[in-house]
Amino acid sequence: MKVVISAGGTGGHIYPALAIANKIKEKNKDAEILYIGTTDRMEKDIVPKTGIKFVGIKVKGLSRKISLKNINSVLLFLRAIAKCKNILKKFKPDVVIGVGGYVSAPVVYAAHKLGIKSCIHEQNSSFGVTNKFASKFVDRIFVSFKSSIDLLENKEKVIYTGNPCGESAIKVEPVKKETMNLSPNKKLVLIVMGSLGSKTICDKMKYMLTLFNNKDYEVMFVTGKNYYNEYDKKKYTDNIKIVPYVDNLVGLLKKTDVLVSRAGASTLSEICSLNVPSILVPSPYVTENHQFKNAMDLVKKEAALMIEEKDLEGDILLRKVEDLLTDKLLVKKIKNNLKSFEMTVGASIIYNEIIKLLEDKNE
Repeated sequence: MKVVISAGGTGGHIYPALAIANKIKEKNKDAEILYIGTTDRMEKDIVPKTGIKFVGIKVKGLSRKISLKNINSVLLFLRAIAKCKNILKKFKPDVVIGVGGYVSAPVVYAAHKLGIKSCIHEQNSSFGVTNKFASKFVDRIFVSFKSSIDLLENKEKVIYTGNPCGESAIKVEPVKKETMNLSPNKKLVLIVMGSLGSKTICDKMKYMLTLFNNKDYEVMFVTGKNYYNEYDKKKYTDNIKIVPYVDNLVGLLKKTDVLVSRAGASTLSEICSLNVPSILVPSPYVTENHQFKNAMDLVKKEAALMIEEKDLEGDILLRKVEDLLTDKLLVKKIKNNLKSFEMTVGASIIYNEIIKLLEDKNE
């Protein structure tokens, strides 16, 4: 089996794409996989390190505002389609999988024009611009949230899979807390706002962390690499740990009692798969406010708590954290409700559906 996978721009697209690629390699040792990404975003560094063959194309996203830059973006898109056609003709894939980010649009469209079977996966509860465009041309549409199904007209193509990162998370070994300067016997509150962090949250946390001083549980705040040096750690007692980055975040999640986090799709898939009680603080700065919509999918099912960034003031975080640390009935309800999101076999479902699609092609 020969497969082309395309995704780019952010880890929210790249890591689900790699989870699908890894599942294909696990199930089919002879599978050949080609990853098509951009020449200037993070996938160009991440993907080659995995051993997957990588080809970069030059393409830019469209600005949502009227701009002359969009003329250049359209020209690059048309050139990218032509280049992708050449790549696909040479590689001759059985199927093409787009996993989001604007780079996947010309890849999926080129596959459509060449008559190659294709699929997309949408990580968020609302569809991004690329996947809205691509959904018109593909044979299967995989979604992470059941609520996404109602957003599409061609529902016969849609299959609920969950996020493939959830299945990957289950296989990760738990960390030993002692290796991270944490007590093995105390409850852990983990606060993390993405690998780069958030300036707004970091500014708020400088005061809010002092409210956790001298508690009988530990708080680890992952600032993000950009903001670590802003913290005067003398203000905080020994139960508060401040770090710029955690290498094995999923492994640490397995030892976390309460997670405070943004509401990116991959993070939510890990929360659901690992059954972690969480307080979500969705980023208000993302396209179409999709993190708020992601979070609401869990909140409406009473599978998570939420604080909007604008409301993150005073002792609200302390109160919600301590609710989750002390209210056993609340935690039990959240954990039971998380199970309904079924994000533990997403990569396997996608693999099986791809095999069905190829079998249909050969009949």
